[in-house]
Amino acid sequence: MADAADTETLTFEEALRRLEAIVQQLERGDVPLDQSITLYEEGDKLRAQCQRRLDAAQARIEQIMTGADGATKTAPYPAQ
Repeated sequence: MADAADTETLTFEEALRRLEAIVQQLERGDVPLDQSITLYEEGDKLRAQCQRRLDAAQARIEQIMTGADGATKTAPYPAQ
């Protein structure tokens, strides 16, 4: 298992791949209980990290709008 410091240095794509690998391991059902709990905890940290990065990326996206006068302007993309 990677510790919290290790997971924080992963890129979004690396964290997502690791999370997918953990899910596959847990879905196989052949992992001992103690290891399953450890994997689940790591997966939860990775999920939270990915969500934080997605939230940050969404906050940076701007929506391009055209006003009635034909001028274009940008505004923050509305949060869902």
